[in-house]
Amino acid sequence: MPTSTLRAADLPNGVRLPYAEQGSPDGIPVVLLHGITDSWHSFEPVLPYLPSSVHAYAVTQRGHGDASRPGSYRLGDLVDDVAGFMDAVGLASAVVAGHSMGSIVATRFAIDHPHRTRGLVVMGGAPTFTALGLDEMTEELAAMSDPVDVDYLRAFQESTLAHPVPADYLDLVVSESAKVSIDTFRALWNDTVLTDASADLGTVAAPTLVVWGERDAFSPRRAQDELVAAIPGARLSVYAGAGHAMHWEEPARFAAELAGFAEGV
Repeated sequence: MPTSTLRAADLPNGVRLPYAEQGSPDGIPVVLLHGITDSWHSFEPVLPYLPSSVHAYAVTQRGHGDASRPGSYRLGDLVDDVAGFMDAVGLASAVVAGHSMGSIVATRFAIDHPHRTRGLVVMGGAPTFTALGLDEMTEELAAMSDPVDVDYLRAFQESTLAHPVPADYLDLVVSESAKVSIDTFRALWNDTVLTDASADLGTVAAPTLVVWGERDAFSPRRAQDELVAAIPGARLSVYAGAGHAMHWEEPARFAAELAGFAEGV
């Protein structure tokens, strides 16, 4: 079974990003980007199932986990961090995979850096999250103060699931979420999650895999069909019975599919 090494990358902009790395140095580089309030631990269930032919980098993005908190959380900042991270670890290009908020960052990276994107994997995504009826969560975040209520964070994480995951893993996810201040949570939500880049999807040049759980409580099937229609050559993989965090519920399947996609591109 592959083992991961925990490291940290210091970017030229002063941001430090922890990450888990595993796989052969000569393997296909794959950069993994988590969803809002998560960390590299979002891909911890997946990593043991990846073959050594995949050189995986599961990155904790700014404002999350033990990463730097520079105070600016615009989509462009997170995209620049991905480019800076790849520079720091010596990657000219990589397959970039993102879940939920990470899918927004990954897609924008593919748009802005086509020559550095070997392939794009969109997990639990949408052409734009602004069309998904998320006003209630926006209002909830606006009314909160620190510390963010742990019960709220647990309910938020449980809402991404259609089936239970191991209790100790869910506890870990919630503890990582609790590291994110409400100001950072709000800024990430308003300045990244609710950024609309749908008009540029047709410029994505990389082979694209869209992965979706059919019981996703955030992003409906129509959003997946719209993604596939907008991104040239994209294809959809549906996880029957799975929720928004399909890679937590079916990590072995996702790992196999990710590895096959990476080897194919």
